[in-house]
Amino acid sequence: MQRRSRGINTGLILLLSQIFHVGINNIPPVTLATLALNIWFFLNPQKPLYSSCLSVEKCYQQRDWQRLLLSPLHHADDWHLYFNMASVLWKGINLERRLGSRWFAYVITTFSVLTGVVYLLLQFAVAEFMDEPDFKRSCAVGFSGVLFALKVLNNHYCPGGFVNILGFPVPNRFACWVELVAIHLFSPGTSFAGHLAGILVGLMYTQGPLKKIMEACAGLGGFSSSVGYPGQQYYFNSSGSSGYQDYYPHGRPDHYEEAPRNYDTYTAGLSEEEQLERALQASLWDRETSAVD
Repeated sequence: MQRRSRGINTGLILLLSQIFHVGINNIPPVTLATLALNIWFFLNPQKPLYSSCLSVEKCYQQRDWQRLLLSPLHHADDWHLYFNMASVLWKGINLERRLGSRWFAYVITTFSVLTGVVYLLLQFAVAEFMDEPDFKRSCAVGFSGVLFALKVLNNHYCPGGFVNILGFPVPNRFACWVELVAIHLFSPGTSFAGHLAGILVGLMYTQGPLKKIMEACAGLGGFSSSVGYPGQQYYFNSSGSSGYQDYYPHGRPDHYEEAPRNYDTYTAGLSEEEQLERALQASLWDRETSAVD
């Protein structure tokens, strides 16, 4: 498993241009730090992809647990990085303002590790149930499992919105599942288990005990998980924001922060269908291949 070379890193250049178009001062600090960390690891990988990807064989059987930390921060190529980080940009702007920077950092960190753990459990269970040891050697990298978890979280806060998937409007509450199936059908080599793991982690937070466990672990450390951020709430497609909707659960506030309206700076001028098509063609989501010794 090796990083694919495309010569000039067009995806990285496009990502940096979007960040500067949005304005560094307009990006919340944890979101900005997440973008910077992923870009830094792309330019300065700590290990080759085959030594940082996540698999049952390498992580559990060989006790290489650092892969849980390295895998989300490594990407197969510049387009993989671009589409994932463009999505981080949108989700971070929305969720960090809603949750607060400290709690959002806590969420990002927990989701990054827990998504990897759930991925390993899924791969191990499938390998044992189907008696297919190859599933234990399947190796994945990338941030998109975490993005699916954040997508569940965002859709939980904006339950009435819609996203456009392959030309069809899909309610937010079903969007993750539809995208999971669509990605698997149109790009069979992607990590189905990695994306499913992200969805399950998101549901553990919104519908299960994870949020309460995190609050109990945080104790009185000053974290806040209930910071409201009324105003314009965004809804997302697979590679960024597909628009916005006005959402005021208690009526329109007298004052609210104006959301940016130039969506081309986030989507590179692509329509929703073009974004999803480009994401699929460029193998946006986690690659799932046999690990190389």
